[in-house]
Amino acid sequence: MKRRILIITIGFLIIIQLIRPERNISPAASPNDISTKYVVPANVKQVLDRACDDCHSNNTNYPWYSNIQPVGWWLQHHVNEGKRELNFNEFAGYPLKKQDHKLEELIKTVKEGEMPLTSYTWIHDNAKLSEQDKQLLLSWAQEIRKKIIL
Repeated sequence: MKRRILIITIGFLIIIQLIRPERNISPAASPNDISTKYVVPANVKQVLDRACDDCHSNNTNYPWYSNIQPVGWWLQHHVNEGKRELNFNEFAGYPLKKQDHKLEELIKTVKEGEMPLTSYTWIHDNAKLSEQDKQLLLSWAQEIRKKIIL
């Protein structure tokens, strides 16, 4: 009986490896990227690339373990959820009210240490935001909010 359960479990794990989620990789630059409408200084871009873009852009850098199911499904769910909340590659296409609200949320979540997610920074140590990184993002987001005329 135990052997049968083991064989079924191994078979199931092998079969689910064939069911892969669609990857979040866009071959072209987005015409609605935040940088097409607002200035994104190089130092801010560096922080966004390092700590935000895997879940909040159209291009995710996938680690090797994303090829192992069900881990890949879980990661893709997080990416999809992150993009649904805020996508820097589509930001300029948002209505102004939504842009303002998303920046307000960015400010709140960075201040409260909710972003990047702890589950992400466990494995991506370089994504942890220093106090300097936080102040840089907060200042940048506040400056953009001042430019948004509702």
